[in-house]
Amino acid sequence: MFSQGTPLKCNPCRGIIAVMGILIASCAMECPAEEKQVAHRKPPAAGKIESAMKRGVDFLVTNQNKDGSWGSARNTKGLNIFAPVPGAHHAFRAAVTSLCLSSLIEIKAEKNNPAAKAAIDRAEAWILANLGSVRRATGDAIYNVWGHSYGISALVLMHQRTSEAKRKVKIKETIDHQIRMLEKYESVDGGWGYYDFRYQAKQPSSSSISFTSATGLVALKDAEKIGIKVPDRLVKRAFASIQRQRKPDFSYAYGEYLKMRPMAGINRPGGSLGRSQACNIAMRYWGDDKVTDKVIDTWLDRLWARNGWLSIGRKRPVPHESWFAVAGYFFYYGHYYAALCLEDLEDKENAAHHGGQLAAVILPLQEKDGSWWDYPLYSYHRPYGTAFALMTLHRCLR
Repeated sequence: MFSQGTPLKCNPCRGIIAVMGILIASCAMECPAEEKQVAHRKPPAAGKIESAMKRGVDFLVTNQNKDGSWGSARNTKGLNIFAPVPGAHHAFRAAVTSLCLSSLIEIKAEKNNPAAKAAIDRAEAWILANLGSVRRATGDAIYNVWGHSYGISALVLMHQRTSEAKRKVKIKETIDHQIRMLEKYESVDGGWGYYDFRYQAKQPSSSSISFTSATGLVALKDAEKIGIKVPDRLVKRAFASIQRQRKPDFSYAYGEYLKMRPMAGINRPGGSLGRSQACNIAMRYWGDDKVTDKVIDTWLDRLWARNGWLSIGRKRPVPHESWFAVAGYFFYYGHYYAALCLEDLEDKENAAHHGGQLAAVILPLQEKDGSWWDYPLYSYHRPYGTAFALMTLHRCLR
């Protein structure tokens, strides 16, 4: 074993160690599909979860921008993620604000908390005033698709929160516009990607990305819950794009452009730990009978048993530098969609087991200020990480 700071001057030694690392990792991750891997963490008491969630709510309330949004471009570092200004930051802020708003509404943070109610009201006003103007930043940066997807889910919760008929109509009109934006920025392959490095065409020529498309499909299913008509063609093409990227073991290629390299680290189970949860639940929501309870159960077990592979990438400043090319920002994203998966299991006793495992992973990672975060992204990371964690823990409780 070598410490992090130990220089390896011998090239052959470096090569041998690198090969050994790859072989060990491959053996660890490519277990037979039928082998059940189970982790047994002690589930935290409900009181501890509720206390942590209260601290998370307090963080969001005190860190909200004056205009009702969350996050900014102000906190930079030596290596910043590609973000053409100002459009990329409009997209980041829209997506993060939508997530924060969704979390506060979903967990009923305003109950007996006037500060949380005021934060929700400000955020709703910001969403209605600003979400409609979000577009792609440049021909190659299409981060706005995240804003459209998470914006739809937030708007659905806003619709369910209000009893005012006129407001409901306005919210539905805003959702319809966001769906049109998803149509406009749909990849020629079907589904959605967040970069277009091919031709930067009017309709993006981007490679569809499996988990981005899954995020969009989950949001569109939310819209259906309140009677929104979702374009059948849009759903079918996104569904097909994810299907093309799925391997027999229900790991998913990162994107269409990588599906021809199925054994690349990022496409193997260790690299797919975060996105398999999102892709599985999205496909299941839209009627894929291949995503059975057994598939969901297997991938939840894998997430608990192999959680270290995701955790190693957490807080690393460079995307995809960890084992299996895992990026830090997969951590809370992946666990949130795992919460959606366990919520959809028919066996509620089994779902309760997975909820305990999930809470045991998330709870100890809360920061001293009450936030959760996994990747340093300007000033957006603490709000989005906290929002994901709150919505995750909420499902563990119920």
